[in-house]
Amino acid sequence: MTLPAGPLIAWYGDDFTGAGAVMEVLTFAGLPSVLFSDLPTPERLARFEGLRGIGIAGNARTQSPGWMAHHLPPVYEALRATGAPVIHYKICSTLDSAPHIGSIGTAADLGLREGDWAPVLAAAPEIGRWQAFGNLFAATGDSVERLDRHPTMSVHPVTPMNEADLRRHIGQQTSRTTGLIDLRALKSGTAAEALSAQRAAGHSLIAIDVVDTETLTEAGHLIWSEASKNQLFTIGSQGIEYALTAAWRATGDLARAPHIPKPAPVDRIAAVSGSCSPVTARQIEHATQNGWAAIRLDPTKALDATALVMETARVSSLALAALGEGKAPLVITATGPDDPEVARFREAIATAGADTAQTNARLGSALGSVLRRIVQEANLTRAAIAGGDTSSMATEALGLWALTAAASIGPGAPLLRGHGDNPATDDIEISLKGGQMGAPDYFSALRGQTSGETT
Repeated sequence: MTLPAGPLIAWYGDDFTGAGAVMEVLTFAGLPSVLFSDLPTPERLARFEGLRGIGIAGNARTQSPGWMAHHLPPVYEALRATGAPVIHYKICSTLDSAPHIGSIGTAADLGLREGDWAPVLAAAPEIGRWQAFGNLFAATGDSVERLDRHPTMSVHPVTPMNEADLRRHIGQQTSRTTGLIDLRALKSGTAAEALSAQRAAGHSLIAIDVVDTETLTEAGHLIWSEASKNQLFTIGSQGIEYALTAAWRATGDLARAPHIPKPAPVDRIAAVSGSCSPVTARQIEHATQNGWAAIRLDPTKALDATALVMETARVSSLALAALGEGKAPLVITATGPDDPEVARFREAIATAGADTAQTNARLGSALGSVLRRIVQEANLTRAAIAGGDTSSMATEALGLWALTAAASIGPGAPLLRGHGDNPATDDIEISLKGGQMGAPDYFSALRGQTSGETT
């Protein structure tokens, strides 16, 4: 079967880093794709030719169901209007969500039409995520843990994971029931029959197990067999794209992955990090031992507008001075979940009676402002932002309205090319890294010094 012309997948990412990961999978599989920071105008869309994937990056993961009900319907309408057979609501591969914030259930309720169903595929072995009999597992360092026992996700500050069964987790967020096509059906070649049985049982959301290349490919065959008949709304991580591209390669509709470029070396670079992940903490430690200068931005300053302006000016000056000394500035708010700054920040928010989401938004915007000043005044051509929520706010501060994939640093943390109207940031190379992504030498790899792998 020959793939149809035009866009194959249109997606919305519930944060910037995740949205970029979808583009990474498609582009490096030989399917040109672009990611917009908002609904694209016809003029902006026309700047990119031969697109097989069109994405819109958002921040629904940090928003309430009410916000989602207002903002997601026009996004879904725009995605469907592309004519792509697969419409993808991209979620975090560790299911970051809760009934009150970033609700996957609400996203499903808004995206599904009467009588529709949606496959739910969170697993992606390429980035260390596996699902077996409905339970999601994630890599952490050298081990693999069930999601509710994962050292990061089980104590996540906003959406702590206390349930590894995807069906139960999403079931807390919607009145819809979630069925399952388990690995036995995928291994035995009876996935289509299992799908019919799950639909007959009344499930409108159907999770799909993935534990290896075989089950990933079978999941892709199943999704595409449905999408090629009628436009299909899907929910999942970039595992959706990994599955589809695996299936298309298996049928000969897609050539084997072309050569994936690596970042060319650069002498001058800067980065900001709002991540509290232990993975990012290890990366920061490695970076400071290899030519990076860690500069702390006091997160409590985000509680006062004037104090925050002064803090961003102070940190920006220190970063520019570091560049002048031949070092790469890395502006951070914390060095992992055990950093005393994390507890101090939470206590400050509680004492002030401030809104956590709004305070975090101000902090993310401040990091973006710092990076914008460094890039503009030092004429940098490459930069990075670590932290899923931070990336969306900081990218906005840089004035970028579209991103394309430029090179691979490691699965889930590509080097992107920014497109915007500001000459200082248009065409900049930028990496948006989620907290759980990247090898310990990520920042060195970003400079083109080594090659990174996903932990």
